[in-house]
Amino acid sequence: MESPENKTRASSRIGDRSASDVVVRLRTQEGRDDWVYCHSHILTNNSKYFADRLSENWPTCQIIDSRNCVEVYCQESDLDYHVSVLRLFYISEDGSMTDICHGVRNALGILRAANELGCPQIIAACVDYLEAVPWEEAEEEEILRIIPGMGAQAEPILARIQPVNTSAIIKIFLSAIRFATSSPSSSMTDLKTSAQEQLEYMLTEDDDAPLLTADDNIKSEVRECVKSLLARFQNLLESSLCEPKESGSGVRKMQSLHSYLTDLSWAFQILAKLDIVREFVTSWVEASENVVKIVEQTDTEGEILESKLKVIEVSSKVLESIGYGTVILPTAKRLHMVKVWLPFVRAMKPVIDSASADSEDGLTLKMDGDLWQSLESAFVSVILGLPSADQAEILTEWLQNEHIRYPDLTEAFEVWCYRSKVAKRRLALLGASTV
Repeated sequence: MESPENKTRASSRIGDRSASDVVVRLRTQEGRDDWVYCHSHILTNNSKYFADRLSENWPTCQIIDSRNCVEVYCQESDLDYHVSVLRLFYISEDGSMTDICHGVRNALGILRAANELGCPQIIAACVDYLEAVPWEEAEEEEILRIIPGMGAQAEPILARIQPVNTSAIIKIFLSAIRFATSSPSSSMTDLKTSAQEQLEYMLTEDDDAPLLTADDNIKSEVRECVKSLLARFQNLLESSLCEPKESGSGVRKMQSLHSYLTDLSWAFQILAKLDIVREFVTSWVEASENVVKIVEQTDTEGEILESKLKVIEVSSKVLESIGYGTVILPTAKRLHMVKVWLPFVRAMKPVIDSASADSEDGLTLKMDGDLWQSLESAFVSVILGLPSADQAEILTEWLQNEHIRYPDLTEAFEVWCYRSKVAKRRLALLGASTV
């Protein structure tokens, strides 16, 4: 049998002037004044605010239209949400309460009004809704502005954006670095790229501090992952050199190499953020001659040309590390890098520039607009760090080469001339000072 209270609730309707015994007067500073005819037993059962105002302990209420009047002051933008809360008092508890939320912004408005009026059931329904539905960025900003001041009952809404502990961050970082350097099949390229982007983001310091500060254990794991990637790359180079030259084999080689080169270019960025690029640089120096041999065996069309540009991109990063002293290598290895990559780069630049101007693929090839300038500067720095006799040999060849315009070694030539001219005087002064 239905209880008397439920019968009364079922027979009561918001706005039913004939049966109501309370007027809720919603007022705003902007002058809006709305009257809502309600029932005291429904208001007091659902709202602490109304229970207090209609209790015997509260001073006598204002009387309007022969009814108790409870005034509620609110912002103009929140008035409709207060009406929604009053309507929710009249909805039975059958799970339909969350249906009135109708979106994140509406739910937040109802939640604010319910919090002001002390309505735990409505607050709980709004919290359940907001905790479960997806948010847009603007909605998330509003949630962060509103929710923190509402107390423990609203805290579950913020669970998805709470900072996680360091242990969880490290676990996801290590899982991601292993996957991103594992050379998965081409069907998972998008997943790998996404993992790589997020790993780089985790280590980037922008408006916020990096998500992860790498310790020695993390750096060791990253080294091992990249070391394994480099080993697979080396194996691919060796097997490619041993394969017979068949029609189409160059395309297949470069397609395989392109995937590795893309991963290696990204891996270098990660290693640079962690200040552990030495092993990568050493490995690339050792592989350089084989890389050049393979890419020179292929033509200069389409994707193959993009792969050659990727080779130059990785080499530029390595040369910058050597030239600017990030990685210290013996003279023989530094000279080797110049002799391997200088002829290759000067021959490839006009080819790539021509493709960029004449082909639809040109936009892709021009993605890194500063690549050539950075590479030229790196060559100059590496050359100036070599013994004078080696510099003279390189500069002599440059002045006789048809591709004298790139790389432009004018700066290295000027410094070499100055150093050579004053060398005897400097050495004489040095000798005199030691006597």
